[in-house]
Amino acid sequence: MTPTRELLRRDAAYDRWGEPGAGEGLGPAAEAMLRERIDPGEPCVSVPLEAVDVAPATVLPDAVVAACGGEDAVSTDDEDRIRHAAGKGYPDLIRMRSGRIESAPDAVLAPPDAAHVAATLAACADAGVAVVPFGGGTSVVGGVEPERGGFERLAALDLTALRAAAVDPVSMTARLGPGLRGPEAEALLNSEGFTLGHFPQSYRYATIGGYAATRSAGQASSGYGRFDDLVTEVELTSPSGTLRTLETPHTAAGPSLRELVLGSEGVLGVITDVGVRVRPLPDRRRYEGWFAPGFGEGIDIVRDLAQGGELPDVVRLSDREETRVSLAMSGIEGIKRSGLDTYLRLRRRSDGCMLIVGWEGERDAVERRRQLTTGMLRARGAVPLGASAGESWERGRFEGPHLRDVLIDHGILVETLETAHAYARLVELYAAVGDALAGAIGSGGGRGVVMCHVSHVYRDGASLYFTFLTAARTGSEIEQWRELKGAACEAIVATGGTITHHHAVGRDHVPYMEPEVGALGLDVLRAAKERLDPAGIMNPGKLLK
Repeated sequence: MTPTRELLRRDAAYDRWGEPGAGEGLGPAAEAMLRERIDPGEPCVSVPLEAVDVAPATVLPDAVVAACGGEDAVSTDDEDRIRHAAGKGYPDLIRMRSGRIESAPDAVLAPPDAAHVAATLAACADAGVAVVPFGGGTSVVGGVEPERGGFERLAALDLTALRAAAVDPVSMTARLGPGLRGPEAEALLNSEGFTLGHFPQSYRYATIGGYAATRSAGQASSGYGRFDDLVTEVELTSPSGTLRTLETPHTAAGPSLRELVLGSEGVLGVITDVGVRVRPLPDRRRYEGWFAPGFGEGIDIVRDLAQGGELPDVVRLSDREETRVSLAMSGIEGIKRSGLDTYLRLRRRSDGCMLIVGWEGERDAVERRRQLTTGMLRARGAVPLGASAGESWERGRFEGPHLRDVLIDHGILVETLETAHAYARLVELYAAVGDALAGAIGSGGGRGVVMCHVSHVYRDGASLYFTFLTAARTGSEIEQWRELKGAACEAIVATGGTITHHHAVGRDHVPYMEPEVGALGLDVLRAAKERLDPAGIMNPGKLLK
């Protein structure tokens, strides 16, 4: 086995979110809900990996192979090429399951360090080889799609080997290699008594470099901050050279180049080092469930918490539809479910909305904060469900993508999208996107479920995270997905919301970048790309038209 083969990750299923067999099946209540709400779909069965059709590879120039570290740092194996041919969005999974891969990299490059990354990019620019940086491969917006951008040859640049880590306990910062997965980075920090506190739903597989490249937001972002809030310094290795910002908490030295690198999605270069703020490991984590009177009332509650200075570290507010679905998916049956229904009915919250709140930190501080928050929740009409509901959420906080696999197995189109707006227009945005999705599903003659939650809360606004399900049109699933996704994106733009809160732009949101940043803004980004990547080899088709 070559060093490259040892580095390249093969522990995840090629056609699913994670490792084979992960996740649980649907329980009886969930099955019944699906039969009631969604037309039956045909089971979606995957072809075996060896049956996936991948075009023959074009040989890379010897100079590129040498710059990367030689033959041991390069793989042209079909399985490695297939595993680097897509992310984990719905269209990606459908293509993989059907064995129809439109494009695959000609080779997977695994440079051993940042110096070899720099040499590789320079050699690829000279030879006209397109490069797609590849971390955990968890993009759900086409961010690692192997688009060639007019180049004959294309390589995936796997960053698995860049896994160095160093902690500065005095400053409470750390330098982390971009190839570290979330659990790996967290384990390293925990061993020194610290935590990053960044737990996106992709946590098990996503990497530090991916967090930075996409401006990731974790489930505890209300307390710890988004990933871009945590970054203190960053290194970008581009075809034109290396750009590194100072390790400093703040600077007034002109526009922030750190901000230019964060969210650059591989189109300017490769993020090869990241400095972050860390915190002491919390003594206590407590999560609770509550029921708000309704979604609008729930938004008012979280706004009051944010603006009143009592915002918990974790805040997740589901609308009525997601609340119903979540309870059906939870597996609560029999006496327990009857008791919950009775409890909510007696408190006039049968049509309420689930609210998960959580606090992390020093034990006494958690209890003080909790008492302040729960007092405000009660005063605004929320009723408690207790710690068991919060603990249930904690146990399943990373299971959503695995459940998506199960739903696809049942022939159901299931997709997510997210946006954000100021509080003054948040309910308007919620209604516009929900109506657009429901209308698009209905126009195709189908039935479906559209649900939403708030999971990232700020003083001036919040995010909206939509999930929609309907029976897949077998054989034309991607076209159906495009219709639904397009309807939602148009509604977001028309209402003035952001086209992406934390999934990034990738390939899917490129058509909506001009409404987001304006024509002049796009010109500014193109100018930066021209300087850093004059040959245009970096991640073609993403972020910029």
